Amino acid sequence: MLHGIADSRVSSVGFAPMFLNEGYAVLAPDSRAHGASGGQFVTYGLLERYDVIAWAAWMKGAGCGKVYALGESLGASILIEAAAIQPAFVAIVAECPYADLREVAQYRVRRMTRAPAFLAGIVVSSAMFYARWADGLNLSQVSPVSVIAHVSTPILLIHGLDDNLTPPYNSEELANANPRDPLWLVRNATHTGAAAAEPAEFQRRVLAWFAEH
Repeated sequence: MLHGIADSRVSSVGFAPMFLNEGYAVLAPDSRAHGASGGQFVTYGLLERYDVIAWAAWMKGAGCGKVYALGESLGASILIEAAAIQPAFVAIVAECPYADLREVAQYRVRRMTRAPAFLAGIVVSSAMFYARWADGLNLSQVSPVSVIAHVSTPILLIHGLDDNLTPPYNSEELANANPRDPLWLVRNATHTGAAAAEPAEFQRRVLAWFAEH
């Protein structure tokens, strides 16, 4: 279970009983540069995808025959990026992922500052250039929508229709890029709020998705 940006495993453990009651073991790590985990930078999936693959390998080494994943927001996008590198998971649930880092960053800059699109684009491009120049981080590579078509791992996409942080068109783009992956759009759900808006249906769909695989 992988949390979102500026969060920690504390936000993920609420899902644990749903899985523990069905006989799953649960790992809820802090993503790099979050919570108790090390790491100087959040790289939005560029490096985190390899952390996720390592965690999955550790779980398999600990005796887990099948490893599944549930991610929210940044965590969801990281899982998609990881699945494009290696099929470490049997199935994934991705709630409110962003389709492309540059695009969602520009959206959030416009939303926070009311800057025009061209200015938001300059701000984001400058930040990405600096990350590459100063730290060697090519954040332009972070684009789940560019890789999901080549992902063999089944992914259930979930998105709240009232999400104004990562609008639902992000998951729609991802679903269109890989028609094998179903999309559940949840009414009255805000960002990562599907379980709060539809608790029984959320549990039913997630557990059924994992049980199918």
